[in-house]
Amino acid sequence: MGAVTTAIIAVVGLALGWIAIEMACKPCLDKGREAIDRSLNPDYDPDDITAPLNSTDDHDSSSQPSQSV
Repeated sequence: MGAVTTAIIAVVGLALGWIAIEMACKPCLDKGREAIDRSLNPDYDPDDITAPLNSTDDHDSSSQPSQSV
């Protein structure tokens, strides 16, 4: 019974530690996750100068220039 109790305490401790790190580093982690999402987006063009530098909505089609033929 002691091994089960120790395992449960360890798992709960890891979960609480993870939550504490997520809460403490939220701004930094959000910026990093946004950068990862942007780099994995196949529609994102880093050379597009018409897109704002601090865009929070990468899926907004209104910021994309329209192509006329």
